Amino acid sequence: MDKVPMTAAGYAALDTELRHRQQTERPRIIQAIAEARSHGDLSENAEYHAAKEAQSLNEGRIAELEDKLSRAEVIDVSKLSGNTIKFGATVTLIDEDTEEEKAYQIVGEPEADAKNGRVSIASPIARALIGKKAGDTVEVKTPGGGKSYEILKVAFV
Repeated sequence: MDKVPMTAAGYAALDTELRHRQQTERPRIIQAIAEARSHGDLSENAEYHAAKEAQSLNEGRIAELEDKLSRAEVIDVSKLSGNTIKFGATVTLIDEDTEEEKAYQIVGEPEADAKNGRVSIASPIARALIGKKAGDTVEVKTPGGGKSYEILKVAFV
C-alpha cells in the first residue's frame, strides 16, 4: 500500500466529504429506499432502482475516501521552505509563448484541481518542475504539445 502525499487542507476536505457521505447522504438514501419500497412492486419501481443506484455510488465513494485517507501522508506545507520546487510549493510561471503568468501549487492526486491552480504531483507540469528553482526554464510535454515556462517565484504558503 503506497502512501498518498497530501496537504493538510486536502486531507481535511476529503475527511469532510467522507463524514457528509456517511452521516447525511447514507441515512437520506436509506430513507429513500424505504419510501420507494413502500410503493409496492419493486420490479417496475423507478424510484427504488434510482435510490439503490445512488446507494451504490455513495458506498463506492465512501470506500474510496476511506482508502485514500488511510494511506494519506499529510505534509504540512507551512513547515516547508527553500527555493527548490518540491511537493507543496506554489510556483509562479510565465508562459514563454503567450507571456501569460500562472501560479500552481503542487499537491497530492486526490486534491488536484487545475482550474483552481492545484496540480497533482503526478501531472506532467509538476514532474517537470520538481527540483527546479526560480529563474529556470522548463519544457513541459502536454497532450496538446510542448510548452515552455520560465519559473518566476517559488513559495511555500
